[in-house]
Amino acid sequence: LAKYPEIKTLMGPDPHLKWIVSGMVFTQLLACYLVKDLSWKWIFFWAYAFGGCINHSLTLAIHDISHNVAFGNKQARWNRWFAIFANLPVGVPYSASFKKYHIDHHRYLGGDSLDVDIPTDFEGWFFCTPLRKLLWLFLQPLFYSLRPLYVNPKAITRMEILNALVQFSIDLIIYYLWGLKPVIYLIAGTILCLGFHPISGHFIAEHYMFLKGYETYSYYGPLNWLTFNVGYHMEHHDFPSIPGCRLPMVKKIAAEYYDNLPHHQSWIRVLWDFVFDDTLGPYSRVKRLCKLAKES
Repeated sequence: LAKYPEIKTLMGPDPHLKWIVSGMVFTQLLACYLVKDLSWKWIFFWAYAFGGCINHSLTLAIHDISHNVAFGNKQARWNRWFAIFANLPVGVPYSASFKKYHIDHHRYLGGDSLDVDIPTDFEGWFFCTPLRKLLWLFLQPLFYSLRPLYVNPKAITRMEILNALVQFSIDLIIYYLWGLKPVIYLIAGTILCLGFHPISGHFIAEHYMFLKGYETYSYYGPLNWLTFNVGYHMEHHDFPSIPGCRLPMVKKIAAEYYDNLPHHQSWIRVLWDFVFDDTLGPYSRVKRLCKLAKES
Protein backbone atom coordinates (compact mmCIF):
# COMPACT_ATOMS: atom_id res chain seq x y z
CA LEU A 1 0.00 0.00 0.00
CA ALA A 2 2.89 2.35 0.70
CA LYS A 3 4.27 1.80 -2.80
CA TYR A 4 0.91 1.49 -4.58
CA PRO A 5 -1.70 3.57 -2.68
CA GLU A 6 -4.04 3.25 -5.69
CA ILE A 7 -4.85 -0.26 -4.46
CA LYS A 8 -7.05 1.42 -1.84
CA THR A 9 -9.39 2.50 -4.63
CA LEU A 10 -10.13 -1.17 -5.33
CA MET A 11 -11.61 -1.66 -1.86
CA GLY A 12 -15.34 -1.40 -1.37
CA PRO A 13 -18.48 -3.15 -2.62
CA ASP A 14 -18.88 -4.85 -5.99
CA PRO A 15 -22.03 -3.32 -7.54
CA HIS A 16 -22.57 -6.32 -9.83
CA LEU A 17 -22.34 -9.08 -7.22
CA LYS A 18 -25.94 -8.89 -6.03
CA TRP A 19 -27.27 -9.21 -9.58
CA ILE A 20 -24.97 -12.12 -10.51
CA VAL A 21 -25.86 -14.01 -7.32
CA SER A 22 -29.58 -13.34 -7.78
CA GLY A 23 -29.39 -14.73 -11.32
CA MET A 24 -27.70 -17.88 -10.03
CA VAL A 25 -30.29 -18.38 -7.28
CA PHE A 26 -33.21 -18.03 -9.68
CA THR A 27 -31.50 -20.31 -12.22
CA GLN A 28 -31.38 -23.03 -9.58
CA LEU A 29 -35.02 -22.48 -8.64
CA LEU A 30 -35.94 -22.87 -12.33
CA ALA A 31 -33.81 -26.02 -12.45
CA CYS A 32 -35.78 -27.40 -9.50
CA TYR A 33 -38.91 -27.19 -11.62
CA LEU A 34 -37.22 -28.70 -14.67
CA VAL A 35 -35.79 -31.76 -12.86
CA LYS A 36 -38.92 -32.70 -10.88
CA ASP A 37 -39.92 -35.46 -13.32
CA LEU A 38 -36.47 -36.77 -14.28
CA SER A 39 -35.24 -40.24 -13.34
CA TRP A 40 -32.88 -40.48 -10.38
CA LYS A 41 -29.80 -41.12 -12.54
CA TRP A 42 -30.38 -37.84 -14.37
CA ILE A 43 -31.05 -36.02 -11.09
CA PHE A 44 -27.55 -36.95 -9.88
CA PHE A 45 -25.98 -36.33 -13.30
CA TRP A 46 -27.32 -32.79 -13.53
CA ALA A 47 -26.58 -32.21 -9.85
CA TYR A 48 -22.89 -32.97 -10.49
CA ALA A 49 -22.52 -31.47 -13.97
CA PHE A 50 -24.61 -28.31 -13.57
CA GLY A 51 -26.42 -27.55 -10.33
CA GLY A 52 -23.52 -28.42 -8.07
CA CYS A 53 -21.23 -26.10 -10.03
CA ILE A 54 -23.65 -23.24 -9.39
CA ASN A 55 -23.96 -24.21 -5.72
CA HIS A 56 -20.20 -24.36 -5.27
CA SER A 57 -19.94 -20.97 -6.95
CA LEU A 58 -22.60 -19.64 -4.58
CA THR A 59 -20.61 -20.82 -1.56
CA LEU A 60 -17.73 -18.73 -2.91
CA ALA A 61 -20.08 -15.80 -3.42
CA ILE A 62 -21.02 -16.25 0.25
CA HIS A 63 -17.29 -16.14 0.99
CA ASP A 64 -17.05 -12.77 -0.74
CA ILE A 65 -20.24 -11.52 0.93
CA SER A 66 -18.79 -12.47 4.33
CA HIS A 67 -16.21 -9.74 3.66
CA ASN A 68 -19.08 -7.24 3.16
CA VAL A 69 -18.35 -6.71 -0.53
CA ALA A 70 -21.99 -6.97 -1.64
CA PHE A 71 -23.22 -3.80 0.09
CA GLY A 72 -20.15 -2.44 1.88
CA ASN A 73 -19.02 -2.37 5.50
CA LYS A 74 -21.62 0.22 6.48
CA GLN A 75 -24.41 -2.19 5.50
CA ALA A 76 -23.19 -5.27 7.36
CA ARG A 77 -26.71 -6.55 8.09
CA TRP A 78 -27.68 -6.31 4.42
CA ASN A 79 -24.65 -8.46 3.61
CA ARG A 80 -25.69 -11.06 6.23
CA TRP A 81 -29.24 -11.31 4.87
CA PHE A 82 -28.07 -11.41 1.28
CA ALA A 83 -25.72 -14.28 2.19
CA ILE A 84 -28.77 -16.17 3.50
CA PHE A 85 -30.48 -15.52 0.16
CA ALA A 86 -27.40 -16.78 -1.72
CA ASN A 87 -27.49 -19.86 0.52
CA LEU A 88 -30.96 -20.98 -0.65
CA PRO A 89 -29.91 -23.32 -3.52
CA VAL A 90 -27.20 -24.90 -1.34
CA GLY A 91 -29.99 -26.78 0.43
CA VAL A 92 -28.49 -26.69 3.94
CA PRO A 93 -27.81 -23.64 6.16
CA TYR A 94 -24.23 -22.52 5.71
CA SER A 95 -23.70 -18.79 5.35
CA ALA A 96 -24.02 -17.59 8.96
CA SER A 97 -21.74 -20.30 10.36
CA PHE A 98 -19.19 -19.70 7.61
CA LYS A 99 -19.03 -16.01 8.45
CA LYS A 100 -18.49 -16.79 12.13
CA TYR A 101 -15.45 -18.98 11.49
CA HIS A 102 -13.98 -17.36 8.38
CA ILE A 103 -12.91 -14.28 10.30
CA ASP A 104 -10.60 -16.51 12.35
CA HIS A 105 -9.15 -18.05 9.18
CA HIS A 106 -7.90 -14.61 8.15
CA ARG A 107 -6.94 -13.37 11.59
CA TYR A 108 -5.23 -16.61 12.71
CA LEU A 109 -4.16 -18.31 9.45
CA GLY A 110 -2.94 -21.78 10.40
CA GLY A 111 -3.70 -21.13 14.06
CA ASP A 112 -3.94 -24.31 16.12
CA SER A 113 -7.57 -24.72 17.35
CA LEU A 114 -8.45 -21.33 15.82
CA ASP A 115 -8.30 -21.83 12.05
CA VAL A 116 -10.79 -24.66 11.49
CA ASP A 117 -9.56 -25.13 7.92
CA ILE A 118 -6.68 -27.10 9.46
CA PRO A 119 -7.43 -30.86 9.33
CA THR A 120 -7.50 -32.70 12.64
CA ASP A 121 -4.78 -35.10 13.77
CA PHE A 122 -7.09 -38.02 12.96
CA GLU A 123 -7.52 -36.80 9.37
CA GLY A 124 -3.78 -36.44 8.93
CA TRP A 125 -3.08 -39.87 10.46
CA PHE A 126 -5.78 -41.91 8.73
CA PHE A 127 -6.07 -40.37 5.25
CA CYS A 128 -2.46 -41.03 4.26
CA THR A 129 -2.67 -43.42 1.27
CA PRO A 130 -3.90 -42.62 -2.25
CA LEU A 131 -7.17 -44.49 -1.76
CA ARG A 132 -7.80 -42.93 1.65
CA LYS A 133 -6.92 -39.45 0.41
CA LEU A 134 -9.38 -39.95 -2.45
CA LEU A 135 -12.03 -40.91 0.11
CA TRP A 136 -11.11 -37.82 2.15
CA LEU A 137 -11.74 -35.62 -0.89
CA PHE A 138 -15.19 -37.20 -1.36
CA LEU A 139 -15.95 -36.64 2.32
CA GLN A 140 -14.56 -33.11 2.39
CA PRO A 141 -17.99 -31.43 2.80
CA LEU A 142 -18.59 -33.59 5.88
CA PHE A 143 -15.26 -32.72 7.49
CA TYR A 144 -15.56 -29.08 6.50
CA SER A 145 -18.94 -28.74 8.21
CA LEU A 146 -18.30 -30.89 11.30
CA ARG A 147 -14.66 -30.03 12.05
CA PRO A 148 -15.46 -26.59 13.59
CA LEU A 149 -17.79 -28.23 16.12
CA TYR A 150 -14.91 -30.39 17.34
CA VAL A 151 -11.92 -28.06 16.93
CA ASN A 152 -13.36 -24.71 18.01
CA PRO A 153 -17.02 -24.93 19.13
CA LYS A 154 -18.78 -21.58 19.40
CA ALA A 155 -22.20 -20.58 20.70
CA ILE A 156 -24.99 -20.66 18.14
CA THR A 157 -25.84 -17.13 17.02
CA ARG A 158 -29.21 -15.57 16.27
CA MET A 159 -28.17 -15.26 12.62
CA GLU A 160 -27.45 -18.98 12.41
CA ILE A 161 -30.94 -19.75 13.72
CA LEU A 162 -32.49 -17.39 11.17
CA ASN A 163 -30.32 -18.92 8.44
CA ALA A 164 -31.61 -22.40 9.34
CA LEU A 165 -35.26 -21.31 9.58
CA VAL A 166 -35.20 -19.59 6.20
CA GLN A 167 -33.31 -22.42 4.53
CA PHE A 168 -35.49 -25.26 5.78
CA SER A 169 -38.64 -23.25 5.01
CA ILE A 170 -37.57 -22.89 1.38
CA ASP A 171 -36.65 -26.59 1.23
CA LEU A 172 -40.14 -27.47 2.48
CA ILE A 173 -41.80 -25.14 -0.03
CA ILE A 174 -39.84 -26.72 -2.89
CA TYR A 175 -40.81 -30.18 -1.60
CA TYR A 176 -44.47 -29.15 -1.34
CA LEU A 177 -44.53 -27.69 -4.87
CA TRP A 178 -42.43 -30.20 -6.83
CA GLY A 179 -41.65 -33.19 -4.62
CA LEU A 180 -38.47 -34.73 -3.25
CA LYS A 181 -36.33 -34.85 -6.39
CA PRO A 182 -35.61 -31.09 -6.63
CA VAL A 183 -34.56 -31.02 -2.96
CA ILE A 184 -32.22 -33.97 -3.53
CA TYR A 185 -30.93 -32.26 -6.70
CA LEU A 186 -29.89 -29.20 -4.66
CA ILE A 187 -28.35 -31.02 -1.70
CA ALA A 188 -26.65 -33.70 -3.82
CA GLY A 189 -25.13 -31.03 -6.05
CA THR A 190 -23.70 -29.27 -3.02
CA ILE A 191 -22.22 -32.45 -1.54
CA LEU A 192 -20.85 -33.77 -4.84
CA CYS A 193 -19.32 -30.52 -6.05
CA LEU A 194 -17.80 -29.58 -2.71
CA GLY A 195 -16.19 -33.03 -2.66
CA PHE A 196 -14.37 -34.70 -5.55
CA HIS A 197 -14.85 -32.17 -8.35
CA PRO A 198 -12.47 -30.01 -10.44
CA ILE A 199 -13.72 -26.81 -8.79
CA SER A 200 -12.95 -28.29 -5.35
CA GLY A 201 -9.29 -28.25 -6.23
CA HIS A 202 -9.21 -24.75 -4.77
CA PHE A 203 -9.64 -26.15 -1.23
CA ILE A 204 -6.31 -27.98 -1.57
CA ALA A 205 -4.60 -25.40 -3.76
CA GLU A 206 -5.03 -22.46 -1.39
CA HIS A 207 -3.01 -23.43 1.69
CA TYR A 208 -1.52 -26.92 1.33
CA MET A 209 2.27 -26.72 1.29
CA PHE A 210 3.24 -28.08 -2.12
CA LEU A 211 6.61 -26.34 -1.76
CA LYS A 212 8.32 -26.08 1.59
CA GLY A 213 8.16 -22.54 2.95
CA TYR A 214 5.09 -21.49 0.95
CA GLU A 215 1.69 -21.93 2.60
CA THR A 216 -0.57 -19.82 0.37
CA TYR A 217 -0.85 -20.16 -3.42
CA SER A 218 -2.78 -18.47 -6.17
CA TYR A 219 -4.26 -19.98 -9.34
CA TYR A 220 -4.83 -17.78 -12.37
CA GLY A 221 -6.65 -20.19 -14.69
CA PRO A 222 -10.11 -20.15 -16.33
CA LEU A 223 -12.01 -21.71 -13.40
CA ASN A 224 -11.75 -18.32 -11.71
CA TRP A 225 -14.60 -17.27 -13.99
CA LEU A 226 -16.88 -19.71 -12.12
CA THR A 227 -15.55 -19.02 -8.63
CA PHE A 228 -15.47 -15.25 -8.15
CA ASN A 229 -11.68 -15.25 -8.58
CA VAL A 230 -11.06 -17.28 -5.43
CA GLY A 231 -7.93 -18.51 -7.21
CA TYR A 232 -6.31 -15.11 -6.57
CA HIS A 233 -5.75 -16.29 -3.04
CA MET A 234 -2.49 -14.59 -2.09
CA GLU A 235 -4.01 -11.35 -3.27
CA HIS A 236 -7.19 -12.05 -1.30
CA HIS A 237 -5.33 -12.68 1.96
CA ASP A 238 -3.33 -9.49 1.45
CA PHE A 239 -6.49 -7.45 0.78
CA PRO A 240 -9.62 -9.30 2.00
CA SER A 241 -11.79 -6.18 1.63
CA ILE A 242 -11.22 -6.11 -2.15
CA PRO A 243 -13.97 -8.04 -4.00
CA GLY A 244 -12.97 -10.96 -6.17
CA CYS A 245 -13.74 -9.12 -9.41
CA ARG A 246 -10.94 -6.62 -8.68
CA LEU A 247 -8.24 -9.01 -7.41
CA PRO A 248 -6.68 -9.35 -10.90
CA MET A 249 -6.05 -5.60 -10.73
CA VAL A 250 -4.10 -6.07 -7.49
CA LYS A 251 -1.80 -8.52 -9.26
CA LYS A 252 -1.46 -6.20 -12.24
CA ILE A 253 -0.65 -3.12 -10.14
CA ALA A 254 1.79 -4.85 -7.78
CA ALA A 255 3.12 -7.44 -10.22
CA GLU A 256 6.60 -7.69 -8.72
CA TYR A 257 5.09 -8.87 -5.42
CA TYR A 258 3.22 -11.80 -7.02
CA ASP A 259 4.74 -12.80 -10.36
CA ASN A 260 7.72 -14.61 -8.87
CA LEU A 261 5.79 -16.49 -6.18
CA PRO A 262 4.88 -20.15 -6.82
CA HIS A 263 1.33 -20.65 -8.02
CA HIS A 264 -0.83 -23.45 -9.41
CA GLN A 265 -1.57 -23.95 -13.10
CA SER A 266 -4.46 -26.41 -12.72
CA TRP A 267 -6.85 -27.37 -9.93
CA ILE A 268 -7.27 -30.81 -11.53
CA ARG A 269 -3.49 -31.29 -11.33
CA VAL A 270 -3.63 -30.17 -7.70
CA LEU A 271 -6.12 -32.95 -6.90
CA TRP A 272 -4.04 -35.53 -8.81
CA ASP A 273 -0.83 -34.56 -7.03
CA PHE A 274 -2.55 -34.49 -3.64
CA VAL A 275 -3.83 -38.06 -4.08
CA PHE A 276 -0.74 -39.66 -5.61
CA ASP A 277 2.18 -37.70 -4.16
CA ASP A 278 3.30 -39.46 -0.98
CA THR A 279 4.67 -36.21 0.43
CA LEU A 280 1.22 -34.58 0.37
CA GLY A 281 -1.81 -35.21 2.58
CA PRO A 282 -4.05 -33.60 5.19
CA TYR A 283 -0.93 -33.02 7.33
CA SER A 284 0.55 -30.76 4.61
CA ARG A 285 -0.54 -27.58 6.34
CA VAL A 286 1.34 -25.04 8.42
CA LYS A 287 0.09 -25.06 12.00
CA ARG A 288 1.15 -22.36 14.45
CA LEU A 289 0.32 -21.15 17.92
CA CYS A 290 -1.43 -17.78 17.79
CA LYS A 291 -2.17 -15.29 20.53
CA LEU A 292 -5.79 -14.23 20.64
CA ALA A 293 -6.30 -10.71 19.38
CA LYS A 294 -8.01 -8.30 21.75
CA GLU A 295 -11.52 -7.40 20.65
CA SER A 296 -11.95 -3.68 20.16
